[in-house]
Amino acid sequence: MLKNQDIICVSSIDWDFLWQGHQEIMTRFARNGNRVLFIENTGVRAPRIRDLGRIKRRIANWKRGLHGIRKIEDGLYVYSPLVLPFPYLRIARFINKKLMFSVLFKWLRTVGFSEPIVWAFLPTGLSLDLIEKIEPKVLVYYCIDSFQASSRDARKIRETESLLINKADLVFVTSEALFKHCSRHDDKVHYFPFGVDIEKFKGVLHGTHPTPSDIKKIIRPIAGYIGGIHKWIDFELVRHIAKANRDVSFVFCGPIQSDIKMLGDLPNVFFLGQKKAEELPMYVKEFDVALIPYKLTEYTKNVYPTKLNEYLAVGKTVVSTDLPEVRKFNKENNGIIRISGSRDDFSKNVRQAIDRPAGEEEAALAIDAAKKNSWSTRIEQMSSLIEVVERKKAEQRETNWKVNLSRLYKRTKNRLMPVVIAFGIIYVVMFHSPFIWFIAKPLQISSVPQRSDVIIALGGGVGESGKVGQGYQERVETAVKLYNQHFADHILYSSGYKYLMQEAHVMKALSVNMGVSNQAISIDDASHNTYEMILHLKDLAGKNGWKKIIVISSPYHMLRLKFLCDKYLSDSKVLYIPVEESEYYAKGPRVTFKQIEGIIQEYAAIFYYKLRKYI
Repeated sequence: MLKNQDIICVSSIDWDFLWQGHQEIMTRFARNGNRVLFIENTGVRAPRIRDLGRIKRRIANWKRGLHGIRKIEDGLYVYSPLVLPFPYLRIARFINKKLMFSVLFKWLRTVGFSEPIVWAFLPTGLSLDLIEKIEPKVLVYYCIDSFQASSRDARKIRETESLLINKADLVFVTSEALFKHCSRHDDKVHYFPFGVDIEKFKGVLHGTHPTPSDIKKIIRPIAGYIGGIHKWIDFELVRHIAKANRDVSFVFCGPIQSDIKMLGDLPNVFFLGQKKAEELPMYVKEFDVALIPYKLTEYTKNVYPTKLNEYLAVGKTVVSTDLPEVRKFNKENNGIIRISGSRDDFSKNVRQAIDRPAGEEEAALAIDAAKKNSWSTRIEQMSSLIEVVERKKAEQRETNWKVNLSRLYKRTKNRLMPVVIAFGIIYVVMFHSPFIWFIAKPLQISSVPQRSDVIIALGGGVGESGKVGQGYQERVETAVKLYNQHFADHILYSSGYKYLMQEAHVMKALSVNMGVSNQAISIDDASHNTYEMILHLKDLAGKNGWKKIIVISSPYHMLRLKFLCDKYLSDSKVLYIPVEESEYYAKGPRVTFKQIEGIIQEYAAIFYYKLRKYI
């Protein structure tokens, strides 16, 4: 059996559901020195009203653990994920991945799970997402049900199941019909029906186990059944045989999962509810005959009844409907099962089993048949196949590392080349072509200077370059030039930016140094951005009666200025004069990154102003 492995089980049932192969296999692996994480069922269909109890149990199980993960015993952990119960909605699958993976992979890292074997019972899209993320060293798919036949919703699982079968290293199946179904996809399929814990069931024959109190009260003889009371049971058959054998008590041990009203008026039919796994052998021991009363449907064609070997392990006579897997079992075991082709046959077989009980020899044959299907044997055989696959994959990795490395470099080169070419094209277009200046052109607005009431020069702050002290000199030079050419008798410098000194005051001092009269200059040092500058200018224009205004700024600032002036200075005529020579926007042999950044920032500023409804 596998040992010292990390194993992740993607289960199709919950841990606390009926004890089946899922729990049996994983428990045995954990007790053999492996570490196991058992992920409970995440669903194959949307929930219904009758599922409310299961949803409540899931929430309770999640609370029992830490973020849904709890320890059952040494080496065995159960994860009860909280997920949206809509397995075929893309948005739900996306959300469920986020919900599950955030917890799961933190836990895997914390406990040091590495290169796990993944054992999947559930072939849903979410399972595939998990498997892809984990990248298991061996992937096993154990196909135990025909999901497509179990319900209308589950038919949607066909595509993801095909993907899982193709992806799996090994596929185990529990019936001939499932073998044919899976073999259509691949040749790695192996037949492994669910087994039996032979020691546990056979042990009640030689022990002194007390008879359970609830079955002790029931009048014998007893025809018994263990397992879920589900829709695959032929309740009409049960009613027929119960009415035909009124002296026989028909006892069902298991959770009620279907409507049993049609049996409610029969005094010799008893439902004892779900029993713990360790209690079941004591109930089977009390049966005079054991029943498998399943309907014959597309779904049950694929079913191998686990209870068959559990009955036989206690030496019981078994009466079953004509299920394909029971028929196959019978051929391999000298016809020890009483198979019934009709309701009357079933009733007759029950009667004969009670009237002529099996002797020691028949009981021994039944026990021998069950021994062939013990879980110990099953798991050893499955483990051997997994070890072979693991060995082969390791050998392939060792043999092919050079080839794989070459392929990896080639793939990387092939993937990288288009990126390099694309980057080169973008680089040339952005930095060595007129493309950026073409993009910037709509930002440029320029008026012919005219005699005006005032010249307004806006400060640059850190401006387009992102550096202090750049831009304001050019604006001052342009303002002074227009002043000297008598386009206006007054200059206003507007900037609230301060770095060591107020920028507006520095601009004034520079103008005075260039020969402009101190009285011809005024300052707005309260405005911190273009929006505030124009609002302040609106007030000043109103107070001073300015009807024609020259505004000076950088070449690519003008469109935003125009938007603001059109809204707030509509009573004045505004002339837009960009600086004549901008060091920052000088067109050299190549465009600089800062120039590109400045143009992008200007478009972003216009978008922001529109968003804030400034313009």
